[in-house]
Amino acid sequence: MNIVTLSRIQFASTTLFHFIFVPLSIGLAFLVAIMETLYVIKKDEQYKKMAKFWGHLFLINFAVGVVTGILQEFQFGMNWSKYSRFVGDVFGTPLAIEALLAFFMESTFLGFWVFGWDRLPKWVHCLCIWLVSIGTICSAFFILVANSFMQHPVGMKLENGRLVMKSFSKLLENGQLWVEFPHTVFGSFATGAFFITGVSAIMLLKKKNVEFAKKSFKVAIIVGMFSGVWIAASGHEQALYLVKTQPMKMAASEALWENSGSPGAWTVVANINPEKKQNTMEVKIPYLLSFLSYGKLSGDVEGMNHLQKQYTKKYGQGNYIPPVRTAFWSFRIMAGLGGLLSILGIWGYYLNHRKKLLESKLFLRIMIAAISFPFIGSSAGWIMTEIGRQPWVVFGYMKTKDAVSPGVTANELLFSIIAFSCFYTILAIVMVYLFIREIKKGPEHGHNHESNTNISLDPYSKEEYNVVSQ
Repeated sequence: MNIVTLSRIQFASTTLFHFIFVPLSIGLAFLVAIMETLYVIKKDEQYKKMAKFWGHLFLINFAVGVVTGILQEFQFGMNWSKYSRFVGDVFGTPLAIEALLAFFMESTFLGFWVFGWDRLPKWVHCLCIWLVSIGTICSAFFILVANSFMQHPVGMKLENGRLVMKSFSKLLENGQLWVEFPHTVFGSFATGAFFITGVSAIMLLKKKNVEFAKKSFKVAIIVGMFSGVWIAASGHEQALYLVKTQPMKMAASEALWENSGSPGAWTVVANINPEKKQNTMEVKIPYLLSFLSYGKLSGDVEGMNHLQKQYTKKYGQGNYIPPVRTAFWSFRIMAGLGGLLSILGIWGYYLNHRKKLLESKLFLRIMIAAISFPFIGSSAGWIMTEIGRQPWVVFGYMKTKDAVSPGVTANELLFSIIAFSCFYTILAIVMVYLFIREIKKGPEHGHNHESNTNISLDPYSKEEYNVVSQ
């Protein structure tokens, strides 16, 4: 494989692994903040126990996420130096703000929250976890500012062979950002919610910590239900925007070779032949493509063959059709799992509201499996977003093949891919082990409201502090 392919494989593998932790951190921080707020308002110790237990799992996830995230920014200099030189003036600004503002905000107040139990006033301690949650959301916001610029470049000018920023406010006003951001954040809330409901389902099936699990499930399923609905709504807004700014990506995600005609039918499944640029088998739903693309039951959607001719005239000779099979199926995995999460959220809320949750063993088992659904759906969504933009790394300005570092060899890339993959595999095993260990211990482990030291090393364990102090 050539250097471009190896560089893309390395960036894709490290990014997807890192992205496992990002939505879970955002979702868990938000839910822990809600639980501690309920404790402050209702004075119910069960909510305090919930905030501590789920907060401890958040800390483990946050720590691993930081380690995997550090590598991401280094890769821009190591493997994509031409890209960094070309867009660094624009692309680097939101990344710097994310590190200096959002990350420092969440890490600082996370420290106050961890060490502040029984030392800070309750409302101040609760405010700290809310600031952590806001910090994680701000972190996602500025990362998406950078990504949205790659999808739809605005606020800059081409000068002396480089893109130079002319208006930071234009980056913040980018329409691509405001359809990506809600979709990502609600997807993250769903990830945290279905993680908590899944673990709570395990406790309920085993009849351990039943009251704790029921209350945790109730809080999480409400967040999960509303998040599922907003994921669908914000996803639809993305489709409406995509037709205007990246029609080739929209056409590829639908395996649409020729114009759809009006009204356009949405393809459920297809046997795609990229070499012949045709589909030999299709199952379609009438009118749905026009609705997804324009919000109405009429409208012609441009096909890839038509767009290829337009792009050739505008950008010069080249193949502007992205990997169609990947874009098509990743979109369907994302959309299918998103719809399933909405159904499970409504179903779970109904069962909990009617006090039939413990009776529905099948549903609880499904909820355990559903822990993985947001992770798979989010990853598939990002694959479609990034693959569908190819061959561009900055749409309309720089192709991916022109962005790689000139001094990197294929052997160096192959070695680093193998090394990073081994390291990440070990890291994943360690994290799963820590999660399972803490879940097995349960919320009662180390839970002690009295403390002679009046400080805790982690959210609910005081024995470790005593060991350190000795």
